[in-house]
Amino acid sequence: MLSAVSSSRLPSCLQILFLLEPLRPPYTEALHLPTNKLRERSPSPMRDFLIPSPLPTRRNRTFSASARASEGPVYSGVCKCFSRSKGHGFITPSDGGSDIFVHISDIEGEYVPVEGDEVTYKLCHIPPKHEKVQAVEVNIVHLKPGSKHETWGGHIITS
Repeated sequence: MLSAVSSSRLPSCLQILFLLEPLRPPYTEALHLPTNKLRERSPSPMRDFLIPSPLPTRRNRTFSASARASEGPVYSGVCKCFSRSKGHGFITPSDGGSDIFVHISDIEGEYVPVEGDEVTYKLCHIPPKHEKVQAVEVNIVHLKPGSKHETWGGHIITS
């Protein structure tokens, strides 16, 4: 294999070939599967389609939906769970109803919510049927004592 040999030890005619040949790592053949072992990918019916999120984020919520939510009452609850990597979480209402979905774009303030944080929020109906609600304008009013909190910038503090 020419790429593994020093070009100074080659005759001049081979040095030119050596310079023209692209360098490649040794044993590249071992990295590839034999052609009889290759798997065909089945065509995915969803590959050519982009499906919009069914949940209205702050960015794609209509002005009228945002206005209705802003005019509504303020509720309180406790953060049940929140995943920054997934971009959503759930709030358990103080009045004991079912858990309420919250999208990352609806969190106000500088801290990422964690389980046990006390929050206030307003409600916004989720289209198209408007049967379910999600929390919007979510504010952390009391950080859970003794827990580590991360800022949106990545700094960690202990409360």
